[in-house]
Amino acid sequence: MLARPGGGEMDSDPTKPGEPPSTVLAHDYLLVMRGAERVFAQMARLHPGAPILTLLYDEEATGPAFAGHPVSVSPLQRLGVSQDGFRRLLPLYPLAASRMRVPDCELLLSSTSAFMHGLHAPPGAVHVCYCHAPFRYAWYEQERALAEAPRALRAPLRAVLAWMRRWDRAASARVDRYVANSRLTQERIARYYGREAEIVYPPVDTERFTVGEPGAELLIVSELVRHKRLHVALEAARRAGAPIRVAGSGPEHASLAAAFGEAEFLGRVSDRELEQLYASARAVIVPSKEEFGITAVEAQAAGRPVIAPAAGGALETVLDGVTGRLVALDDVEAFREAIEGLEELRLDPSAAVRNAERFSVAAFRRGLSEQVQRALSDGPARRGT
Repeated sequence: MLARPGGGEMDSDPTKPGEPPSTVLAHDYLLVMRGAERVFAQMARLHPGAPILTLLYDEEATGPAFAGHPVSVSPLQRLGVSQDGFRRLLPLYPLAASRMRVPDCELLLSSTSAFMHGLHAPPGAVHVCYCHAPFRYAWYEQERALAEAPRALRAPLRAVLAWMRRWDRAASARVDRYVANSRLTQERIARYYGREAEIVYPPVDTERFTVGEPGAELLIVSELVRHKRLHVALEAARRAGAPIRVAGSGPEHASLAAAFGEAEFLGRVSDRELEQLYASARAVIVPSKEEFGITAVEAQAAGRPVIAPAAGGALETVLDGVTGRLVALDDVEAFREAIEGLEELRLDPSAAVRNAERFSVAAFRRGLSEQVQRALSDGPARRGT
Protein backbone atom coordinates (compact mmCIF):
# COMPACT_ATOMS: atom_id res chain seq x y z
CA MET A 1 0.00 0.00 0.00
CA LEU A 2 1.03 3.61 -0.46
CA ALA A 3 2.11 5.61 2.52
CA ARG A 4 -0.73 7.66 3.86
CA PRO A 5 -0.15 11.30 2.92
CA GLY A 6 0.44 13.65 5.81
CA GLY A 7 -0.30 17.33 6.05
CA GLY A 8 -2.41 19.58 8.19
CA GLU A 9 -4.96 20.42 5.51
CA MET A 10 -6.28 16.89 5.24
CA ASP A 11 -5.97 16.09 8.94
CA SER A 12 -7.84 19.22 9.96
CA ASP A 13 -10.77 18.62 7.61
CA PRO A 14 -13.84 17.91 9.76
CA THR A 15 -15.43 15.89 6.95
CA LYS A 16 -12.60 13.32 7.08
CA PRO A 17 -12.26 12.02 10.63
CA GLY A 18 -9.30 9.83 11.51
CA GLU A 19 -6.47 8.90 9.22
CA PRO A 20 -6.87 9.95 5.55
CA PRO A 21 -6.96 7.19 2.93
CA SER A 22 -3.99 6.26 0.80
CA THR A 23 -4.60 8.21 -2.38
CA VAL A 24 -3.51 8.32 -6.02
CA LEU A 25 -4.28 11.46 -8.04
CA ALA A 26 -4.72 11.67 -11.82
CA HIS A 27 -5.13 14.42 -14.43
CA ASP A 28 -5.25 14.20 -18.24
CA TYR A 29 -2.07 16.16 -18.99
CA LEU A 30 -0.01 18.69 -17.06
CA LEU A 31 1.49 20.90 -19.75
CA VAL A 32 0.40 24.37 -18.66
CA MET A 33 -1.31 26.01 -15.67
CA ARG A 34 -4.80 26.91 -16.89
CA GLY A 35 -8.16 26.53 -15.20
CA ALA A 36 -8.35 22.74 -14.98
CA GLU A 37 -4.72 22.46 -13.89
CA ARG A 38 -5.26 25.03 -11.14
CA VAL A 39 -8.23 23.00 -9.91
CA PHE A 40 -6.07 19.89 -9.90
CA ALA A 41 -3.33 21.74 -8.00
CA GLN A 42 -5.86 22.39 -5.23
CA MET A 43 -6.79 18.70 -5.26
CA ALA A 44 -3.11 17.89 -4.88
CA ARG A 45 -2.84 20.25 -1.92
CA LEU A 46 -5.66 18.34 -0.25
CA HIS A 47 -3.57 15.15 -0.57
CA PRO A 48 0.05 16.12 0.18
CA GLY A 49 2.62 13.73 -1.25
CA ALA A 50 0.07 11.58 -3.09
CA PRO A 51 1.38 10.05 -6.36
CA ILE A 52 0.14 11.68 -9.57
CA LEU A 53 -0.62 9.92 -12.86
CA THR A 54 -0.81 11.98 -16.05
CA LEU A 55 -0.43 11.27 -19.75
CA LEU A 56 2.06 14.12 -20.37
CA TYR A 57 3.98 16.33 -17.94
CA ASP A 58 5.95 19.54 -18.40
CA GLU A 59 7.53 20.27 -15.04
CA GLU A 60 8.95 23.61 -16.13
CA ALA A 61 5.63 24.90 -17.50
CA THR A 62 3.66 23.91 -14.41
CA GLY A 63 6.21 25.32 -11.97
CA PRO A 64 6.13 24.29 -8.31
CA ALA A 65 2.44 23.32 -8.28
CA PHE A 66 3.14 19.59 -8.00
CA ALA A 67 6.45 19.62 -6.14
CA GLY A 68 6.51 16.92 -3.50
CA HIS A 69 4.29 14.60 -5.55
CA PRO A 70 5.91 11.73 -7.47
CA VAL A 71 4.59 12.07 -11.05
CA SER A 72 4.21 9.08 -13.39
CA VAL A 73 3.59 9.60 -17.11
CA SER A 74 2.47 7.46 -20.05
CA PRO A 75 4.89 6.21 -22.74
CA LEU A 76 3.64 9.08 -24.94
CA GLN A 77 5.90 11.36 -22.87
CA ARG A 78 8.85 10.08 -24.91
CA LEU A 79 7.50 11.87 -27.99
CA GLY A 80 8.33 15.22 -26.42
CA VAL A 81 4.96 16.76 -27.18
CA SER A 82 4.28 20.26 -25.82
CA GLN A 83 1.07 22.19 -25.15
CA ASP A 84 1.09 23.50 -28.72
CA GLY A 85 1.14 20.03 -30.28
CA PHE A 86 -0.54 17.61 -27.89
CA ARG A 87 -3.84 17.60 -29.84
CA ARG A 88 -2.19 15.63 -32.66
CA LEU A 89 -2.02 12.61 -30.37
CA LEU A 90 -5.69 12.61 -29.36
CA PRO A 91 -6.50 9.17 -30.86
CA LEU A 92 -3.71 7.63 -28.76
CA TYR A 93 -4.75 8.93 -25.36
CA PRO A 94 -7.66 6.57 -24.54
CA LEU A 95 -5.52 3.44 -24.81
CA ALA A 96 -2.63 5.13 -23.04
CA ALA A 97 -4.90 5.99 -20.11
CA SER A 98 -6.42 2.51 -20.01
CA ARG A 99 -2.98 0.93 -19.82
CA MET A 100 -1.52 3.12 -17.09
CA ARG A 101 -0.98 1.13 -13.91
CA VAL A 102 -2.55 2.63 -10.81
CA PRO A 103 -0.60 1.78 -7.64
CA ASP A 104 -2.42 0.09 -4.79
CA CYS A 105 -4.51 2.65 -2.92
CA GLU A 106 -7.80 3.19 -1.19
CA LEU A 107 -8.81 6.26 -3.21
CA LEU A 108 -8.23 7.09 -6.86
CA LEU A 109 -9.13 10.76 -7.34
CA SER A 110 -9.10 11.76 -11.00
CA SER A 111 -9.56 15.13 -12.68
CA THR A 112 -10.60 14.99 -16.31
CA SER A 113 -12.10 16.65 -19.33
CA ALA A 114 -11.21 13.71 -21.54
CA PHE A 115 -9.45 10.47 -20.61
CA MET A 116 -8.36 9.84 -17.02
CA HIS A 117 -11.73 8.56 -15.86
CA GLY A 118 -10.71 5.54 -17.95
CA LEU A 119 -8.05 4.43 -15.48
CA HIS A 120 -8.52 1.00 -13.92
CA ALA A 121 -8.60 1.45 -10.16
CA PRO A 122 -6.97 -1.33 -8.11
CA PRO A 123 -9.24 -3.93 -6.48
CA GLY A 124 -11.02 -2.48 -3.47
CA ALA A 125 -10.17 1.14 -4.33
CA VAL A 126 -12.83 3.81 -4.77
CA HIS A 127 -12.61 5.97 -7.90
CA VAL A 128 -13.95 9.53 -7.56
CA CYS A 129 -13.81 11.61 -10.74
CA TYR A 130 -13.96 15.40 -10.76
CA CYS A 131 -15.24 16.05 -14.27
CA HIS A 132 -14.59 19.40 -15.96
CA ALA A 133 -16.44 18.18 -19.07
CA PRO A 134 -16.94 14.97 -21.05
CA PHE A 135 -14.54 14.86 -23.99
CA ARG A 136 -15.88 17.63 -26.22
CA TYR A 137 -14.69 16.36 -29.60
CA ALA A 138 -16.24 12.93 -29.10
CA TRP A 139 -19.60 14.32 -28.05
CA TYR A 140 -20.83 17.90 -28.44
CA GLU A 141 -18.03 19.34 -30.63
CA GLN A 142 -17.88 16.55 -33.24
CA GLU A 143 -18.74 18.73 -36.21
CA ARG A 144 -16.23 21.37 -35.19
CA ALA A 145 -13.48 18.73 -34.96
CA LEU A 146 -14.37 17.44 -38.41
CA ALA A 147 -14.48 20.94 -39.90
CA GLU A 148 -10.99 21.68 -38.58
CA ALA A 149 -9.53 18.53 -40.16
CA PRO A 150 -8.29 18.36 -43.78
CA ARG A 151 -11.02 17.06 -46.07
CA ALA A 152 -9.16 13.83 -46.83
CA LEU A 153 -8.97 12.98 -43.12
CA ARG A 154 -12.58 13.66 -42.20
CA ALA A 155 -13.94 10.16 -42.93
CA PRO A 156 -11.27 8.35 -40.89
CA LEU A 157 -11.59 10.98 -38.14
CA ARG A 158 -15.34 10.38 -37.99
CA ALA A 159 -14.66 6.68 -37.43
CA VAL A 160 -12.09 7.47 -34.73
CA LEU A 161 -14.54 9.74 -32.92
CA ALA A 162 -17.22 7.05 -33.02
CA TRP A 163 -14.72 4.61 -31.47
CA MET A 164 -13.78 7.21 -28.84
CA ARG A 165 -17.43 7.66 -27.86
CA ARG A 166 -17.76 3.92 -27.29
CA TRP A 167 -14.54 3.90 -25.27
CA ASP A 168 -15.60 6.95 -23.28
CA ARG A 169 -18.97 5.50 -22.34
CA ALA A 170 -17.36 2.24 -21.24
CA ALA A 171 -14.72 4.14 -19.28
CA SER A 172 -17.41 6.05 -17.39
CA ALA A 173 -18.62 2.80 -15.84
CA ARG A 174 -15.26 2.42 -14.05
CA VAL A 175 -15.99 5.47 -11.88
CA ASP A 176 -17.70 5.05 -8.52
CA ARG A 177 -18.73 8.68 -8.06
CA TYR A 178 -18.72 11.62 -10.47
CA VAL A 179 -18.44 15.18 -9.25
CA ALA A 180 -19.36 17.89 -11.79
CA ASN A 181 -17.95 21.41 -11.93
CA SER A 182 -21.25 23.01 -13.05
CA ARG A 183 -24.86 22.36 -14.03
CA LEU A 184 -23.90 22.08 -17.70
CA THR A 185 -21.33 19.37 -16.97
CA GLN A 186 -23.79 17.63 -14.66
CA GLU A 187 -26.32 17.52 -17.51
CA ARG A 188 -23.75 16.19 -19.97
CA ILE A 189 -22.60 13.45 -17.59
CA ALA A 190 -26.22 12.33 -17.32
CA ARG A 191 -26.80 12.56 -21.10
CA TYR A 192 -23.65 10.82 -22.33
CA TYR A 193 -22.80 8.46 -19.46
CA GLY A 194 -26.17 7.88 -17.82
CA ARG A 195 -24.63 8.78 -14.46
CA GLU A 196 -25.65 11.12 -11.69
CA ALA A 197 -23.22 13.72 -10.38
CA GLU A 198 -23.29 16.31 -7.65
CA ILE A 199 -21.82 19.76 -8.25
CA VAL A 200 -18.77 21.19 -6.53
CA TYR A 201 -17.75 24.48 -8.11
CA PRO A 202 -14.07 24.87 -9.01
CA PRO A 203 -11.81 26.77 -6.61
CA VAL A 204 -10.86 30.31 -7.48
CA ASP A 205 -8.10 31.91 -5.45
CA THR A 206 -10.10 35.10 -5.05
CA GLU A 207 -7.65 36.52 -2.52
CA ARG A 208 -5.03 36.91 -5.29
CA PHE A 209 -6.96 39.74 -6.86
CA THR A 210 -7.43 43.35 -5.84
CA VAL A 211 -9.68 46.10 -7.15
CA GLY A 212 -7.75 48.69 -9.18
CA GLU A 213 -8.45 51.72 -11.29
CA PRO A 214 -10.08 50.58 -14.55
CA GLY A 215 -8.50 51.68 -17.80
CA ALA A 216 -9.84 51.92 -21.33
CA GLU A 217 -8.94 48.43 -22.54
CA LEU A 218 -11.23 45.44 -22.60
CA LEU A 219 -9.61 42.11 -21.72
CA ILE A 220 -9.87 38.51 -22.95
CA VAL A 221 -8.11 35.77 -20.99
CA SER A 222 -8.25 32.53 -22.92
CA GLU A 223 -6.48 29.75 -24.72
CA LEU A 224 -6.50 30.76 -28.40
CA VAL A 225 -8.43 27.83 -29.84
CA ARG A 226 -11.40 27.91 -32.18
CA HIS A 227 -14.06 26.68 -29.78
CA LYS A 228 -13.38 29.67 -27.48
CA ARG A 229 -15.05 31.92 -30.11
CA LEU A 230 -12.61 34.77 -29.62
CA HIS A 231 -13.49 36.22 -33.02
CA VAL A 232 -16.93 37.13 -31.62
CA ALA A 233 -15.44 39.28 -28.86
CA LEU A 234 -12.79 40.79 -31.10
CA GLU A 235 -15.28 41.73 -33.80
CA ALA A 236 -17.63 43.22 -31.20
CA ALA A 237 -14.79 45.35 -29.80
CA ARG A 238 -13.89 46.45 -33.32
CA ARG A 239 -17.46 47.57 -34.04
CA ALA A 240 -17.61 49.38 -30.70
CA GLY A 241 -14.28 51.09 -31.38
CA ALA A 242 -12.99 49.76 -28.06
CA PRO A 243 -9.32 48.85 -27.45
CA ILE A 244 -8.89 45.23 -26.39
CA ARG A 245 -6.11 43.03 -25.04
CA VAL A 246 -5.83 39.25 -25.32
CA ALA A 247 -3.88 37.26 -22.73
CA GLY A 248 -3.17 33.69 -23.80
CA SER A 249 -1.82 31.70 -26.69
CA GLY A 250 -2.66 28.69 -28.82
CA PRO A 251 -3.05 27.44 -32.39
CA GLU A 252 -5.36 30.32 -33.42
CA HIS A 253 -2.89 33.01 -32.35
CA ALA A 254 -1.50 33.82 -35.81
CA SER A 255 -4.84 33.86 -37.63
CA LEU A 256 -6.55 36.01 -34.99
CA ALA A 257 -3.66 38.46 -34.84
CA ALA A 258 -3.74 38.79 -38.62
CA ALA A 259 -7.51 39.32 -38.72
CA PHE A 260 -7.63 41.78 -35.80
CA GLY A 261 -4.52 43.89 -36.10
CA GLU A 262 -5.92 46.58 -33.82
CA ALA A 263 -6.08 44.16 -30.84
CA GLU A 264 -3.09 43.73 -28.54
CA PHE A 265 -2.05 40.08 -28.24
CA LEU A 266 0.03 39.61 -25.09
CA GLY A 267 0.74 35.88 -25.32
CA ARG A 268 0.99 33.90 -22.09
CA VAL A 269 1.41 36.11 -19.04
CA SER A 270 2.60 35.48 -15.50
CA ASP A 271 0.21 35.27 -12.57
CA ARG A 272 1.33 38.70 -11.39
CA GLU A 273 0.82 40.22 -14.83
CA LEU A 274 -2.62 38.65 -15.05
CA GLU A 275 -3.64 40.12 -11.70
CA GLN A 276 -2.63 43.57 -12.94
CA LEU A 277 -4.45 43.08 -16.24
CA TYR A 278 -7.69 42.18 -14.47
CA ALA A 279 -7.42 45.14 -12.08
CA SER A 280 -6.92 47.65 -14.89
CA ALA A 281 -9.44 46.25 -17.38
CA ARG A 282 -12.52 48.19 -18.38
CA ALA A 283 -14.35 44.86 -18.53
CA VAL A 284 -13.53 41.21 -19.21
CA ILE A 285 -15.17 39.42 -22.12
CA VAL A 286 -15.80 35.66 -22.10
CA PRO A 287 -17.26 34.93 -25.55
CA SER A 288 -17.59 31.13 -25.33
CA LYS A 289 -20.08 28.84 -23.64
CA GLU A 290 -18.02 27.56 -20.72
CA GLU A 291 -18.71 24.57 -18.52
CA PHE A 292 -17.86 26.80 -15.55
CA GLY A 293 -15.52 29.61 -16.58
CA ILE A 294 -12.88 30.49 -13.99
CA THR A 295 -11.96 33.65 -15.91
CA ALA A 296 -15.36 35.19 -15.19
CA VAL A 297 -14.93 34.61 -11.46
CA GLU A 298 -11.35 35.91 -11.42
CA ALA A 299 -12.49 39.08 -13.18
CA GLN A 300 -15.21 39.66 -10.59
CA ALA A 301 -12.73 39.01 -7.77
CA ALA A 302 -10.82 41.99 -9.19
CA GLY A 303 -14.03 44.04 -9.19
CA ARG A 304 -14.39 44.05 -12.97
CA PRO A 305 -17.62 43.51 -14.91
CA VAL A 306 -17.96 40.49 -17.19
CA ILE A 307 -19.65 40.27 -20.58
CA ALA A 308 -20.49 36.65 -21.38
CA PRO A 309 -23.11 34.51 -23.15
CA ALA A 310 -26.32 33.70 -21.31
CA ALA A 311 -25.34 30.04 -21.47
CA GLY A 312 -23.31 27.49 -19.57
CA GLY A 313 -21.36 28.42 -16.48
CA ALA A 314 -21.89 32.17 -16.82
CA LEU A 315 -25.51 31.62 -15.78
CA GLU A 316 -24.14 30.42 -12.42
CA THR A 317 -21.27 32.87 -11.95
CA VAL A 318 -22.34 36.24 -13.43
CA LEU A 319 -25.27 38.25 -12.07
CA ASP A 320 -26.81 39.96 -15.08
CA GLY A 321 -27.10 43.69 -14.56
CA VAL A 322 -25.23 43.48 -11.24
CA THR A 323 -21.77 42.07 -11.95
CA GLY A 324 -21.91 42.07 -15.73
CA ARG A 325 -24.00 41.49 -18.81
CA LEU A 326 -25.27 38.20 -20.21
CA VAL A 327 -26.00 38.28 -23.94
CA ALA A 328 -26.94 35.88 -26.73
CA LEU A 329 -24.27 33.33 -27.62
CA ASP A 330 -22.37 34.15 -30.84
CA ASP A 331 -24.31 37.41 -31.34
CA VAL A 332 -21.64 39.99 -32.23
CA GLU A 333 -24.11 42.86 -32.13
CA ALA A 334 -25.32 41.87 -28.65
CA PHE A 335 -21.72 41.87 -27.42
CA ARG A 336 -21.15 45.25 -29.08
CA GLU A 337 -24.20 46.74 -27.39
CA ALA A 338 -23.05 45.36 -24.02
CA ILE A 339 -19.62 46.95 -24.50
CA GLU A 340 -21.10 50.31 -25.43
CA GLY A 341 -23.53 50.19 -22.51
CA LEU A 342 -21.03 49.35 -19.78
CA GLU A 343 -20.90 52.79 -18.22
CA GLU A 344 -24.69 53.09 -18.10
CA LEU A 345 -24.86 50.08 -15.76
CA ARG A 346 -22.85 51.81 -13.01
CA LEU A 347 -21.66 48.44 -11.76
CA ASP A 348 -20.41 48.29 -8.16
CA PRO A 349 -16.99 46.59 -7.90
CA SER A 350 -17.71 45.45 -4.34
CA ALA A 351 -20.76 43.51 -5.55
CA ALA A 352 -18.56 41.68 -8.05
CA VAL A 353 -16.04 40.83 -5.33
CA ARG A 354 -18.76 39.47 -3.02
CA ASN A 355 -20.19 37.35 -5.80
CA ALA A 356 -16.77 35.87 -6.59
CA GLU A 357 -16.28 34.83 -2.99
CA ARG A 358 -18.97 32.15 -3.45
CA PHE A 359 -16.38 30.18 -5.44
CA SER A 360 -13.50 30.28 -2.98
CA VAL A 361 -10.81 27.68 -2.44
CA ALA A 362 -12.22 26.89 1.00
CA ALA A 363 -15.67 26.15 -0.43
CA PHE A 364 -14.14 23.81 -3.03
CA ARG A 365 -12.07 21.90 -0.48
CA ARG A 366 -15.04 21.47 1.80
CA GLY A 367 -17.33 20.29 -1.01
CA LEU A 368 -14.87 17.88 -2.58
CA SER A 369 -13.91 16.40 0.79
CA GLU A 370 -17.59 15.73 1.49
CA GLN A 371 -18.00 13.96 -1.86
CA VAL A 372 -14.90 11.83 -1.29
CA GLN A 373 -16.08 10.85 2.17
CA ARG A 374 -19.47 9.78 0.83
CA ALA A 375 -17.83 7.69 -1.89
CA LEU A 376 -15.54 6.00 0.62
CA SER A 377 -18.52 5.27 2.86
CA ASP A 378 -20.38 3.68 -0.07
CA GLY A 379 -17.35 1.66 -1.17
CA PRO A 380 -16.38 0.58 -4.71
CA ALA A 381 -19.25 -0.20 -7.05
CA ARG A 382 -17.74 -0.04 -10.53
CA ARG A 383 -19.63 -1.89 -13.22
CA GLY A 384 -17.06 -1.56 -16.01
CA THR A 385 -14.03 -3.63 -16.91
